[in-house]
Amino acid sequence: MVDASVRPTPWAAIRYALRLGCLSFGGPAGQIALVTRELVEERRWIDAATFARALNLAMLLPGPEALQVVIYVGWRLYGIWGGVIAGLSFIGPSAALLIGLSIFYVRFGALAPVAAALVGLQAVVVAVIVLALYALCRRLLRSLLMRLIAMGAFALVTWGHLPVPVALAMGAATLLWGHRASRSAYTAPQAVIDWRRLLLIFSAGTILWLLPWVLLHLWAPLSIAAKLYATLSGIALGGFGGAYAIVAWVGQLFVHDYRWISIADLTAGLGLSETTPGPLLLVLQFYGFVAGWGAADLGSPLWTALVCAALASFSIFLPSFVLVLALAPAVETVVGRPAIKRALEGVGAAVVGIIATFALGVARAVLFPGAILAPRACVIAVVAGVLLHRQRLSLVSTLAAGLFAGWMLL
Repeated sequence: MVDASVRPTPWAAIRYALRLGCLSFGGPAGQIALVTRELVEERRWIDAATFARALNLAMLLPGPEALQVVIYVGWRLYGIWGGVIAGLSFIGPSAALLIGLSIFYVRFGALAPVAAALVGLQAVVVAVIVLALYALCRRLLRSLLMRLIAMGAFALVTWGHLPVPVALAMGAATLLWGHRASRSAYTAPQAVIDWRRLLLIFSAGTILWLLPWVLLHLWAPLSIAAKLYATLSGIALGGFGGAYAIVAWVGQLFVHDYRWISIADLTAGLGLSETTPGPLLLVLQFYGFVAGWGAADLGSPLWTALVCAALASFSIFLPSFVLVLALAPAVETVVGRPAIKRALEGVGAAVVGIIATFALGVARAVLFPGAILAPRACVIAVVAGVLLHRQRLSLVSTLAAGLFAGWMLL
């Protein structure tokens, strides 16, 4: 594992993970940068090569990259239990905070001052998504073929209503086919695979997933909780491409197909999640809460909402723990294969198109509600975009300013 001379005590490692969970603003890029600076450069608990392997594995797997890096580091320090405790400590504080914000939203979100402030928050979210899309285009669309994959995914998802996972699979397959002539011999590093360990971890993960599923089907098989758990479990396993791609997929299902939440809930959840630390995918906990509150088919609205929120977090994060802890020992063998790298590049290109679809839908709902231009929201979105692009304000400060501007312009 790690040299005992630099390895922290278990309690010091837990304290750091909790601190990171409270301070990790800025999305995956900011969180990964924070972990790199503190763990590699300052504390030197792991070396740069080990961290690079952790990041490569996180990019390969579905789910939130920053959480997976933290789990991997915890595993390197103290084995399986180290990874589990590090991951839970990282997401715990922000999950608790978001529950409080969710309760405030469903109880007071319809009041005029709060609704006006939320319009400002949603307008800032539009700017954030557009800037993220611009950055992804510059980073991922490096060839004509990749640009064509992105445009094809955008067209098929926007107008052809193609399911998001199909679009991702098509992106991977297209890039693999386009590079078939450039295949070269590759000898994977030899890794000793502990099949007993793999079986134990996957068995434990399967049992953990089955427990809520069995209880729900014995207690309330037709409830929104059972349907939401099954839906998000599938999304968790196929959720490649980062948080915005997963939210786009959830929006396609929760807003348009099942009508569990509204487009306003979708954008408000993103804004509230951006103001809290931790993985952006905790927004799915918010969506589960709002969906459960609206259905209230397990008793009181609050009880149904809390159950759905807990199931959302459990279903979306469980695969990250299982996959990282199972694949960590063979990370170099897994991430080094050229075919896997090409497939991931194709997925990345398709993700750009999917996020463009998502950005278009959110912009229409926020800036053109009822097909009528909303000048207040447009002004806030443009100003926020300029401030963020020129790095005049941090993301959290810009979101707070958007809330205040929406309230002031009521």
